[in-house]
Amino acid sequence: MFITDDIRYVGVNDHDIDLFEGQYVVENGMAYNSYVIMDEQIAVMDTVDGNFTDEWLKNIADVIGDRKPSYLIVQHMEPDHSANIANFLELYKDAKVVATAKAFVMMKQFFGTDYPERQIVVKEGDTLSLGAHTLTFVLAPMVHWPEVMVTYDSKDKVLFSADAFGKFGALDVDEDWACEARRYYFGIVGKYGVQAQALLKKAAGLDIQTICALHGPILKENLGYYLDLYNTWSSYGVESEGVVIAYTSVYGNTKKAVELLADKLTALGCPKVTVTDLARDDMAEAVEDAFRYGKLVLATTTYNGDIFPFMKTFIEHLTERGYKNRTIGLIENGSWAPTAAKTMLKMFEGSKNLTFTDTTVTIKSAVNAENEAQIAALAEELCK
Repeated sequence: MFITDDIRYVGVNDHDIDLFEGQYVVENGMAYNSYVIMDEQIAVMDTVDGNFTDEWLKNIADVIGDRKPSYLIVQHMEPDHSANIANFLELYKDAKVVATAKAFVMMKQFFGTDYPERQIVVKEGDTLSLGAHTLTFVLAPMVHWPEVMVTYDSKDKVLFSADAFGKFGALDVDEDWACEARRYYFGIVGKYGVQAQALLKKAAGLDIQTICALHGPILKENLGYYLDLYNTWSSYGVESEGVVIAYTSVYGNTKKAVELLADKLTALGCPKVTVTDLARDDMAEAVEDAFRYGKLVLATTTYNGDIFPFMKTFIEHLTERGYKNRTIGLIENGSWAPTAAKTMLKMFEGSKNLTFTDTTVTIKSAVNAENEAQIAALAEELCK
């Protein structure tokens, strides 16, 4: 695949994977992207997952023919991108490795050596000339590992963005970019919004016409759309107006309250109402929706003097990713000592810029007329 006249795609698609990073469902697989820059000197941008060594090396050989690469540029040391460093250097014995100092520390941890005779350590703003192409290295620590850098090619105006702008899904599957990029961002990068914002500020000073991430498609058209979304996500802004209702229900009574609330919100003209059963639906999608929309309702039972485990896990996913700038409503259920609302509030104590509704719905076993009135009041608050 040609990215530009001189830049070729040599990555692979993985349709055997079921869980990315051991937890994220990827029904449409994953792409592990790698690129070759053809010039007076050849540079290969990152490697791929260890299950695809032969395919990747063949892809490179098909592009470069009898020529030999001068550089392997390692932007990120996560094994889905770095697993074949040793295999590449064994095959191409004259190639140098270009990476940050922290990447070489990790290289020694993974491979037992940091290739001292072959390493080129780069810092912020360092450049590397391949001939017509000059590469500039931009540090991007904690997007989403500390050793990460991105690379800008000034000739073709391409940003090799490491895991930034990545998404789930193989490249031979047609699917919406934003949905799976959003789930990827909030699942994997979401904790590091400040660092992602810092990278966006650096990128704003570059003339970028193409973004080549390590996962997902090559982005060429309407780059403002992708940049704007990434800015919204990393600044914890509200992407869409709507209400997410995330619940757990043991015997169906809390679920009835949730369904009643959803009906009332819809009747009041709420632009979007999304209901998620945390015990059965994809937790990563629930997290994605909680960050996408401006309002969230949490409905759960008191359980062992705490809250139901799936709800506890969900809130932990939100708080560890810096959840803020949202409105939250609470629905609790308990047959003799309902304390779920108090417990949920406490879990958000360290969070910033959260507004909790005046109305909290307290159910004792089953929904009654008083609860229906509380639910109506909560719906009115959320629709203001």
